[in-house]
Amino acid sequence: MAVITISRQYGSGGKEIARNICDILGYSYFDKSLMVEVASEVGGLDADHVVDFSEDTYKMHSFLEKLFGRRRVKVETWKEDHSGERSLQIQSLDEEAGVGLVRDTIHAAYERGNVVIVGRGGQAILREQPGVLHVRIIAPLGARALRLKERDKITMIESTNLATRKDQVAEAYLDKFFGIDWDDPLLYHLLINTGKCDLDTAARIIVDTLPQLRTIPGA
Repeated sequence: MAVITISRQYGSGGKEIARNICDILGYSYFDKSLMVEVASEVGGLDADHVVDFSEDTYKMHSFLEKLFGRRRVKVETWKEDHSGERSLQIQSLDEEAGVGLVRDTIHAAYERGNVVIVGRGGQAILREQPGVLHVRIIAPLGARALRLKERDKITMIESTNLATRKDQVAEAYLDKFFGIDWDDPLLYHLLINTGKCDLDTAARIIVDTLPQLRTIPGA
């Protein structure tokens, strides 16, 4: 059973590639719904209280937020004692604790296997785990902006700014919580430029590489 992590520049098609891979291989896509399922198994969290701290939801804080404290959220967890009786407990989580929950669910998903994890620091969380193929999806800014322009029906200037801003946030998220430079090629087995190939071809390259994973040193 293998796991694939995908790190992607915004607008490079990483999510679409991941879903194509899942369709081809019958793998699970690690999204909020799978997080809920895994978290309910390992941590007693229900669907209404799973907090998905990822680079897609992370916001770089304003000066006032940095000055007066971090954002916090409250989550409810069911705890079971030795007699089997369940009780509801409420805990307050800051961002680092929230990322810790994401980390735990990713490790649990890894134990399940046959899953594709997009973003969320998967390349860092599972960096030392065997049986994981780490992939980076990139594309020239112009190509990404054009894809976003067509998808979101916005102007080229807006799509360029959107891609740039999203990349900056993702980079800050991964640096802050995992201490990695997401552009470091040494984090990945494969780097695919979707400015040079279409998304179906990119998915097929990853699928074709997966059987060779056991022969890759350190994989």
